[in-house]
Parts: sequence; C-alpha cells; structure tokens
Amino acid sequence: MSDNAEVPLRQLNQQTSRVLARVAAGETVTITKDGVPIADIAPRGALTGRPVYPFRTDPMGELDLPDLGGPVLDDDEIEAVLRGMGIATDGSGTDD
Repeated sequence: MSDNAEVPLRQLNQQTSRVLARVAAGETVTITKDGVPIADIAPRGALTGRPVYPFRTDPMGELDLPDLGGPVLDDDEIEAVLRGMGIATDGSGTDD
C-alpha cells in the first residue's frame, strides 16, 4: 500500500468505508474531480506538508473600505510615506 493515493470523487461517494479504511491504516488519500486534486484525507495527527490555518486565506473579492475623509493619495505618494517610516534620517539609529 502506498503512502499517498489518488481516489476519484465518484469512488469516494460509492466506497466511502473502503477509502476511510485505507486512511485509518495510515494512507493519505488525495480526492480528485475530473483528474484535478481537490482535497486530501489524512490520518488524524499526520503531517501533510501544508499548513492548516484556522481562518480563510483565499481572496474574498473587493474590499469595501469606508471613506474616512482623509486625503486621496496615489500609489507613489503612499510609497513615499511608507518608505520613510521607522528609518532614521540623521544616521543615529533613532527617529529623533
């Protein structure tokens, strides 16, 4: 038995108990749909090599930012402001 196998979604639907028995035996199973990997089923506590985050990390579309009444800055102006933040201008290592 290999450490990682691909199982089509249809097979998972039809043979869930068999697929989960393989996982219980220590195998990590990659579920595919139309040949494209869509999920991994791994034994509990197994390291999959990918971090699991407790929050969404996918793009969520346009941000609706409120207008706070500040000046409208273009990208170059924002960059100029951020470039100077936290950098000593007199070479002393402090901002004073």
